[in-house]
Amino acid sequence: MSYQFLQLEQQGQVAYVWLNRPELHNAFNTTVIEELHACFKQIHTRDEIRVVVLAGRGKSFSAGADLNWMKQAGQTSSAENEADALKLAQMLDVLATLKQPTIARVHGIAFGGGMGLASACDICIASTDAKFATSEVRLGLAPSTISPYVIRAIGARQASRYFLTAERISARDAKQIGLAHEVADAEDLDKKVQEIIDALLLGGPHAQAASKQLIQMVSNQTMSNDLLQQTAHHIAQVRQGSEAKEGLSAFLNKQQPAWVSNSNNNN
Repeated sequence: MSYQFLQLEQQGQVAYVWLNRPELHNAFNTTVIEELHACFKQIHTRDEIRVVVLAGRGKSFSAGADLNWMKQAGQTSSAENEADALKLAQMLDVLATLKQPTIARVHGIAFGGGMGLASACDICIASTDAKFATSEVRLGLAPSTISPYVIRAIGARQASRYFLTAERISARDAKQIGLAHEVADAEDLDKKVQEIIDALLLGGPHAQAASKQLIQMVSNQTMSNDLLQQTAHHIAQVRQGSEAKEGLSAFLNKQQPAWVSNSNNNN
């Protein structure tokens, strides 16, 4: 597929999705949202892609919503306004539920929806120059569609501060509150991203997809007999799979499993 505001590059088993609207700090509009949605849906079907890196061209990761687009959306009918907002919510859901592990490579600003994108990814690697913010209240708005992912990343208590103050969050503070997993100097950002990619490629792809489902299943649940049953059923299903049999046999025989060998052959 060709895109107006995205670039999709594949290097071996890694797909790089570049937001490519640098003159506006990769701000969202309807086209950007639709292209991201379509791109993520395409990636989900491609078994040869093992890892997805989301990044931004130019000086920023993403400034969030294009304000002119937001203003226009607010002037439409209630039904049209809600339908427009639902497109953003659905795009973030597709990103958050991709079967492949996802990495947000964040530099510059990640405000509003940009912070939502970073939070919806499984792993966030930030440059020391990165700045995050849920800036919506300063525009008379609320961080509605991004809230499930940001609260999942930083918790309700931290969200109580940053949703209300819209303070900018430094890369260092982002790591402290759980938003960023790693922080690297700008010149070392890609090296740090590659380290995480290398670690991910050592895991079984089906096992990683199952682990992502497990997090969604278990997160925020209280301990109960139902939860015990769910987790027992989950590992029983995974254990019976061909990938688990391959991985266990390879480990016991001191060999590399097939997915690691294939990864090495593609590098």
